[in-house]
Amino acid sequence: MKKGAVPVLFEWNSYSLPATRPSVWDRTERPNTPDLPDDEEPVMEVDCHDHDYCYTTEPAAVDLALGETEELRSKLSKLRREMEEMAISCKFGLEWFASSDDDIRFYTRFASYAHLMSFWSQIESAVHAIVRVTRARAVTKADDVRQAVNPTSLQPIDEFFLFMTYLSLGLLQKDLAHRFGIHQSTVSRIINTWANFLYNVLGAVGIWLDEKTIREKMPEVFHQYPDTYVILDCTELRCQTPDSLLLQSEVFSSYKSHSTFKGLIGIAPHGPVMFVSPLYEGSISDREILKQSGLISLLNPSMAIMVDKGFLVEDIVPCRVHIPAFLKKKTQLSGPEVRKTQSIARLRVHVERIIRRVKEHKLFSTVIPLSLTGSINQLFAVACILVNYQNGPLVKAWATKS
Repeated sequence: MKKGAVPVLFEWNSYSLPATRPSVWDRTERPNTPDLPDDEEPVMEVDCHDHDYCYTTEPAAVDLALGETEELRSKLSKLRREMEEMAISCKFGLEWFASSDDDIRFYTRFASYAHLMSFWSQIESAVHAIVRVTRARAVTKADDVRQAVNPTSLQPIDEFFLFMTYLSLGLLQKDLAHRFGIHQSTVSRIINTWANFLYNVLGAVGIWLDEKTIREKMPEVFHQYPDTYVILDCTELRCQTPDSLLLQSEVFSSYKSHSTFKGLIGIAPHGPVMFVSPLYEGSISDREILKQSGLISLLNPSMAIMVDKGFLVEDIVPCRVHIPAFLKKKTQLSGPEVRKTQSIARLRVHVERIIRRVKEHKLFSTVIPLSLTGSINQLFAVACILVNYQNGPLVKAWATKS
């Protein structure tokens, strides 16, 4: 307000305020309702029926509802089965390859799925008593360590399949962990557990045959050497070179020009493996490995062994030895010596074929890491004995007699 200003607008000099703007409530049209007295409350009419407890649903409607319910249940069960089948088909395991004998042979070295399941039926009853290798057991070295209720997420048969895949393909443990969807340390424990389990179970089966069985199953091709009881040969597995110079000299094989483990295998004339020695350092001789293996105590004078030229053991075994002829100081072998050498070589080839079957397990065709030294004996023995279960006879003509 300015200084000295005075009011000049009054009602008597025709001044009036502008009309007010109507509110939203005033501008909205509403239906006319009769005016009610001040003491009367508005009443809302609600269509309400009393419940009739005696009313029953029509039978046809009940049957229809039950039919729909059963149909939905069957659809739900079908979907669940399909989900389970999809889960199995997407999971790496034995069931994934059950329909392909070629895949079964590739992953397990067993001839077929039926062949594998036949072997599983023989060991399944002992699986409940399996002693699992755990970190607690490794640290305490005690037998009273409590077993885990569910040590792994795999079924026992899938654990066995994992072990056979490891043995057959020589895959890295990390690769197996990704394939089976478990931790790498779990893979390591499964391998050690099943190596020990199969070593004990298969080792409890007597594979050293008696003389009567050997004579009954002797193939006709051994007519020149009818007293042959066991055919022997050594095999070497390449291993990682240790850092210690002393250990290097012990495991170095002059034959392979590499660090190796060396083992002795013996087969019966008709083919099955009947002796497997522990693995020794690669520098050991064939003669020494025969002495340390314990085989000599199983021989008697009525037997004969068939060996290669490296086995100069006539003076340490209590039986006859069929061995190829040596040149010694001669320039060439005589006619009978050549024929003898050839005949022995034709018969000894069967033990070499068995060794080749063992080395079809790719774990032994690769360089074995030193981290496996604690379980390599079990793995080697299991692979050798499994040859008796995985394949048919060495020679098909022997099948009916064997």
